[in-house]
Amino acid sequence: MTTLLGYRSLVQEAAALRTGADDPVAAVHRSCDRIDAVDPRVRAFVPEAGRRTRLLEAARAAAGAREAAGRPALYGVPVGIKDIVHADGLPTRAGSALPPEVLGGRQATVVDRLCAAGALIAGKTVTAEFAVTAPGPTRNPHHLAHTPGGSSSGSAAAVAAGMVPLAIGTQTVGSMIRPAAYCGVVGFKPTYGRIPVAGVIPNAASFDTLGWYATDVAGIALAASVLVDGWRTQRPAGPSLRPVLGVPVGPYLERAGDEALGAFTAQRESLRAAGYTVHEVPVMDDFEQTVAQLFTMNRYEVARAHADWFARFGDVYRPETTAAIQQGHTIADTDYAAARQRRKAFRARLATDRAAAGIDLWIAPSATGPAPADLTTTGTSIMCLPWSNAGLPAISLPAGHAANGLPLGLQLIGDFGADEELLTAAARIEDVLNATSTASPRTPGATA
Repeated sequence: MTTLLGYRSLVQEAAALRTGADDPVAAVHRSCDRIDAVDPRVRAFVPEAGRRTRLLEAARAAAGAREAAGRPALYGVPVGIKDIVHADGLPTRAGSALPPEVLGGRQATVVDRLCAAGALIAGKTVTAEFAVTAPGPTRNPHHLAHTPGGSSSGSAAAVAAGMVPLAIGTQTVGSMIRPAAYCGVVGFKPTYGRIPVAGVIPNAASFDTLGWYATDVAGIALAASVLVDGWRTQRPAGPSLRPVLGVPVGPYLERAGDEALGAFTAQRESLRAAGYTVHEVPVMDDFEQTVAQLFTMNRYEVARAHADWFARFGDVYRPETTAAIQQGHTIADTDYAAARQRRKAFRARLATDRAAAGIDLWIAPSATGPAPADLTTTGTSIMCLPWSNAGLPAISLPAGHAANGLPLGLQLIGDFGADEELLTAAARIEDVLNATSTASPRTPGATA
């Protein structure tokens, strides 16, 4: 039986395509063959009749239009696109039963940037309905009885299963970082606002952030260089080479499960042994109030984003999305305004605590534990919540395995706008984790 896991290095594939050692037609066949082989079980991609024909036409056009010297960074690379992101020629369904023509819109800026960088759009990846909580059909490639996380479930699973070397997702609370941890890939959520969200169906506009998955930090950085506004390609110096790491002890960290906390303790000790300074910093003693503040804002904004569609098609929305929208309509304008003020204070307090402790990066478990054996849920986003609330850049690195063999993740959180420094540090920390892990994240796994 074909293994459901696969390792495809974005950096290696992109380099081979740019130099001519590989060609876009071969890359398309590689992705389509892999989709045909494993996606009937993983279900990461939205089904598309004629996918291979469409992609081969695009690949041949790309191959005939560029000499090697003029090939851009992602020339010929097949990329998965979360199905709340508009892409010309592909309907947007957003994991919903609404008519696609109702949801249509101009191609997203992020897709424009991918195409300008030479990428080929492999297709739409499955999302939880409207990127809220109602899960789609995607299964975890590590074990099909377990959730891949959400809402960017298809994008994470597609990279983990080797269907594409790069896939785009979004995060409102934990929709990039948690699926990365559950699926054993690298997931990156930039600083809020560093990639335009034009052409993306909103969830909650105060938090929505585009992100992407690859199999290593080098691939994440390559994509960042063409996707993120004002990306600084020079390698940052100073603290990012060996940053001071902060552990956010208190009610927030206590929300992680025993297995995640045990692994996190071992990860901290590995980093200390590698020469990193790790401080324990008491923070977020009012964490429950922060959770309430975020969901007040989130649900209020979800309800208003869907006001027109829900009025017309409310009977075909799934129960989880309906509940979120209905809850949002009960929130008064004054309560929403107060929650926005509380978030402003939270962000300021978190920045003050970080500076006072001399922290360069926060570290925390990416999720409360391994992927649950439950396909009716995408898991909890609680370990991502405060960092999304603050708009900070975050990355999840594969960091060992739980007792049941499913992957765990380590989350690194940078300062606002310091995405470049975060990725530089993450590459070095990735080396430490890979050196101490009992099984490399690049090793294909079970066929379950």
